[in-house]
Amino acid sequence: MEGLPPIPTMSLCMIVRDEQDTLGRCLESVAGVFDEIVIVDTGSNDATKDVATRWGARVFDFAWIDDFAAARNFAFAQGSSELLMWLDADDVLLPTDREKLLALKADLDPRIDAVSMVYHTQFDAAGNVTSSNRRFRIVRRDKDVSWAGIVHEDLVFAGQFTYLDTDIVVTHRKPDTDSGPSRRNLTILENHIAAGRQLRPVDVFNYARELEMHKQFDRAIPFYQQFIDDETQDLHIRTFALHKQASCYFMSGQPDKEWECTLRSLELDTPRPEFACRVAERFLARNQFRQAAFWYELALTIPVSAVPNLWSIESYPFQTWVPHKQLGLCYYQLGDYVRSLKSNQAAQAYRSDDPDIATNIRVLEDLLNAAAAQAARAN
Repeated sequence: MEGLPPIPTMSLCMIVRDEQDTLGRCLESVAGVFDEIVIVDTGSNDATKDVATRWGARVFDFAWIDDFAAARNFAFAQGSSELLMWLDADDVLLPTDREKLLALKADLDPRIDAVSMVYHTQFDAAGNVTSSNRRFRIVRRDKDVSWAGIVHEDLVFAGQFTYLDTDIVVTHRKPDTDSGPSRRNLTILENHIAAGRQLRPVDVFNYARELEMHKQFDRAIPFYQQFIDDETQDLHIRTFALHKQASCYFMSGQPDKEWECTLRSLELDTPRPEFACRVAERFLARNQFRQAAFWYELALTIPVSAVPNLWSIESYPFQTWVPHKQLGLCYYQLGDYVRSLKSNQAAQAYRSDDPDIATNIRVLEDLLNAAAAQAARAN
């Protein structure tokens, strides 16, 4: 239409290796969105490059040097469009998010230098999101921007930039054959440390997470502490790191240290759902059901996920089914079967296949029906 700016061109720039089982699914989910697809292969031994070619991608080779940022920077350097976007091979855009991306591309304000999207990274058995964060996904090619970080790399802008936070969701979908956490990232970081190279604060955080993921809880704890103590870092992520450190103390059999983390979280910031649930669990372990119920109720009212610009990693179970299910237990022990039933039903909305919740609901319904029948006979 006359007077409207032209729709900008956009390149999808990806780094891949041995992704023949996921790359096609990813590219199919964004079909028709991009003007160019750039695939940088870092040493595949399967048919990954053939899959990329079938989808019309420009394929480049990059010698792997244990540095994700270096590979990402090379991929971005090959993009020729006005806008550059990145995905991983095991990411997809669901149909509604693909439509949102098309609409964004058509209407993007030319003054916007970068666009962030929500990243759903983990799911429970019922398909509920259990963890997400926000990442910059699109940047203007003419901006002074680069990737930094040998693993869990991030985009870094050299000067001032204007960005837009969107509700577009990128969904991380691991292949069905996934056999658990890979040691790749942990090995890269440990080789980096062994070579005497300095870790950025975010690398310290990521190293702690990798250690925790591989159940090396005692080793993870001091690295979480190092990141938590760095007051130059984002408060929300420091608080999340404190939650992860508390989990490591719990898993290594140190409940008093876990409680110290919980108390420190209240010094750092207002209560977060994760720590509200931790306080509740302490009361629950002492059979103090009324106090436990108070903190579980609080966890449900803290509007963490309602803040659209929150960049920190979120743990949804502590805002949803965990407090609901535990409230069901608390109210049962307090003799309030009506509220217990409602809490279990609320938990079941998130965990429809949880046999314990189903049993709780059946028992409570029987109790309430029996009480109603007895009341009817008395009248």
